[in-house]
Amino acid sequence: MKFMKLGSKPDSFQSEGNDVRFVGSELATDIIVNIGDVKFHLHKFPLLSKSARLQKMVASTTDDDNDEIDIPDIPGGPASFEICAKFCYGMTVTLNAYNVIAARCAAEYLEMNESTEKGNLVYKIDVFLNTSIFRSWKDSIIALHTTKSLLSWSEDLKIVAHCIESIASKASMDPSKVEWSYTYNRKKLPSENSLNLDRNGVRKQPTVPKDWWVEDLCELDIDFYKRVIVSIKNQARTSVGVIGEALRAYTLRRLPHLGKGCHQNGDVTKHRLLVETMVGLLPVERGCVSCGFLLTLLRAASVLDCGEGLKRELVKRVGRQLEEASVNDLLIPATVGENTVYDVDVVMNIVEEFVMWGRGAQGVCVEEEIIGRSPVVVAPDISGALMVTVANLIDGYLAEVSKDPNLPLSKFFDLAEMVSDASRPTHDGLYRAIDMYLKVHPGLSKSERKKICALMDCRELSVDACTHAVQNERLPLRVVVQVLFFEQARVSTSPTPNVHPQNGGSLGSSRSATVNVEEEWDALPTTKDLKTLKGELASMRLVGRKGSERSIGSGSSSSNNNNAKPKGGVSKKIFSRLWSGKGSSNGGGENSSSDTSGSPGSGNLEESSKSTPSRNTRHSVS
Repeated sequence: MKFMKLGSKPDSFQSEGNDVRFVGSELATDIIVNIGDVKFHLHKFPLLSKSARLQKMVASTTDDDNDEIDIPDIPGGPASFEICAKFCYGMTVTLNAYNVIAARCAAEYLEMNESTEKGNLVYKIDVFLNTSIFRSWKDSIIALHTTKSLLSWSEDLKIVAHCIESIASKASMDPSKVEWSYTYNRKKLPSENSLNLDRNGVRKQPTVPKDWWVEDLCELDIDFYKRVIVSIKNQARTSVGVIGEALRAYTLRRLPHLGKGCHQNGDVTKHRLLVETMVGLLPVERGCVSCGFLLTLLRAASVLDCGEGLKRELVKRVGRQLEEASVNDLLIPATVGENTVYDVDVVMNIVEEFVMWGRGAQGVCVEEEIIGRSPVVVAPDISGALMVTVANLIDGYLAEVSKDPNLPLSKFFDLAEMVSDASRPTHDGLYRAIDMYLKVHPGLSKSERKKICALMDCRELSVDACTHAVQNERLPLRVVVQVLFFEQARVSTSPTPNVHPQNGGSLGSSRSATVNVEEEWDALPTTKDLKTLKGELASMRLVGRKGSERSIGSGSSSSNNNNAKPKGGVSKKIFSRLWSGKGSSNGGGENSSSDTSGSPGSGNLEESSKSTPSRNTRHSVS
């Protein structure tokens, strides 16, 4: 820390109690100066020779025998006045970053300038500020912090502006030119952790990190911090990533519980101002801060009841880098008065913003989803790897929020539909979310179960998910059998033969019979059903493996048996009931008639798979 000593005489100020200060001298004092509650017994001559204001005040007194003046509003109070008085006596005074601003303001108040005497206190302090304090990194920060209690005077004297300019210019310097000490307790750069030797084996000077200044600025109050960051941004020499890291560090320092879920303990108004200021200082560039930090700010904004405009800005920013988020980041508590645990609506807004951002990112690509919603417009890059990442994220989020018993089915359904099937290479995540919702909401009606299961494409389930689904008592029986159906198509080593009803005839010739089949398929499977279906799945996998071995061993002979019926396939009775139900539910389709003169399962498995809807349509479980 820089310091300056003024004067050469020993300090002879003495105290009498807590409220009386006097100069130990053979000469009797002839003036009393009241500074607040403290009385200073001093001599007129040294004071009046250097202070024009004291000259005027003494001249205005009417009692020549008892000169006593009151100075209630001197900046810095008794401490700063005592520094000025000691300077007038020529006593030793030490100035540093902690007291120099107050002394400078007091000297200005007392008019201790060059017009009164050459080399006066104002001049000497200005020289010290310009040659030492403003040239020192940490002294500039300390001095700026001390101006808080003297803000009006410091602003008028341009001290605050000089401090901010000094700090911002140093923070914007090339890190290789930083030669002063700074505080840095975060993760070191790789070059700092390694030996970093030169060609001769001598250790190089540790590299100064680009964000070396971040922690020191965390000591500033929010108003000063904002002005410093604005000045750094205006100089345009610091990367947006470093500025973003500075904002993150400051926020977490001031709100240490922010990352663990902000709460309203403490000064809510102060915390709200902090969040609003940080959002306003964020650079406009995408990726300047992590998506997790943006969601942390959004969570805090929700808890602290910040303005809707600020929340919309955060939603927009999060949507533009949603692929970086984690499920925990998205678990934003619902606002007061909501029945749900988490704010699902804000996540839907984020996903919508993600899609909208993709629409204007790199050209436009229209992808229509026949799901009762408007066409979804996405950018070419969004329909690729980023969209797959977001789809996995949303499926994981749905699995978590499904644990809330108050989550409406409509919100689950709408959020799941916002992600196209093309973005889901596998539906395992969606299946887990659906299964969790069915588990926590056992009171769903048959139609509601059918609706939520329609989100899932049984063809896109992995082997493990199929195994789980076949044993899942919460799924409608129709869905379980569909899993079996498509699993057989996957493991079969030859084209699937025609499947006829077990008795070779129609399953029914009346509408009432068809309705009974529909109700049976929409019902939950019994333990016996699941045991049978599990056996069917194990059997078909065994046959699939044997078929593969036979095809490898026999070579071309397999082509002669293409029409042979595979052993161990799903039973005729199961598929007959499945396709009978499908025919009766597709109103207006080929099998919509109440009388089925032929078998509804007469087509082979290969043909049925070719005629299935595209991946971008709602998946029928009817």
